[in-house]
Amino acid sequence: MAPDAGGHDAFLLVSFGGPEGPDDVLPFLANVTRGRRVPAEPLPEVAGHYRHFGGVSPINDQCRALIAALDGKLDLPIYWGNRNWHPYLADTVRRMRDDGVRRALAFVTSPFGSYSSCRQYLDDIAAARATVDGAPEVDKIRHYHDHPGFVGPHADAVRTALATLPAGTHRIVFTAHSIPLSMARTAGPTGGRYVAQLEETARLVAGDRPYDLVWQSRSGPPQVPWLEPDVNDHLERLAADGVTGVVVAPIGFISDHLEVIWDLDNEAAATAARLGLAYARAATPGTDPRFVEMVVELVAERTQAAPRRRLGTIDVWDTCAPGCCAPPPRPSR
Repeated sequence: MAPDAGGHDAFLLVSFGGPEGPDDVLPFLANVTRGRRVPAEPLPEVAGHYRHFGGVSPINDQCRALIAALDGKLDLPIYWGNRNWHPYLADTVRRMRDDGVRRALAFVTSPFGSYSSCRQYLDDIAAARATVDGAPEVDKIRHYHDHPGFVGPHADAVRTALATLPAGTHRIVFTAHSIPLSMARTAGPTGGRYVAQLEETARLVAGDRPYDLVWQSRSGPPQVPWLEPDVNDHLERLAADGVTGVVVAPIGFISDHLEVIWDLDNEAAATAARLGLAYARAATPGTDPRFVEMVVELVAERTQAAPRRRLGTIDVWDTCAPGCCAPPPRPSR
């Protein structure tokens, strides 16, 4: 097909990746932790989380489902590449090159800005392109934490979950993946963007209902401080304060990743049961038609100069500066 006015002639879905069978788990975790000073002790425990589900991460099927939902809605061929597992980004970039793609638009499966959720994906794309002679250019689509197609499905999911709780004193608990404090407080124009964007999403989803924003899925060296409180610790505090029921809403995620179904559907649910808290977990957008249409709209912003639909006020941009969302300092041994 002919490229658009900006020269884009393909769509690239970029995601984290995950194992697709028991034999994939340890090689996948080796990819995830490569270059990071992550203690070896937690890895068997994390591997056990994957093996609880047959060694299969749900994220790859969720990417396939999103691609299927987008099929026929984008006037661009669709490609898919992962950071940590097949299909690897480098392999996908090579296939795009072989197919004659010259310039692609990349949609990353994280709406927020931080090193791990934004800049690292840009670095992954650059590294993949560096391995492929004649690689196509790749432009990343902007953050979409406040787009109606992301906020609306989360808001409806919270309302649905609240309706399942028995009468009592309820609280909405929004969760997102914890990151090191040094990453969350990066200096410069993008410093603190991850937390600020999540706070804005939480406000937009909650409306006038009381809520808290907490964190989940901490990893990394124990001496490195990360964003707190953890969701399980927060449930303890809510129970002590007389709250009788909670809706936990993973607004940091677009679909039910392993971190959602293990950390929330298993661990947080068990914590709530022990505390006597009524518990409901709100759904993620997944392939909600509004979320799928959001992806189409984000592409149209870049390919057709379509107007932006946003509910928030935090600045977003199409092109990240070279130092945007810098990595945190490496921890000392």
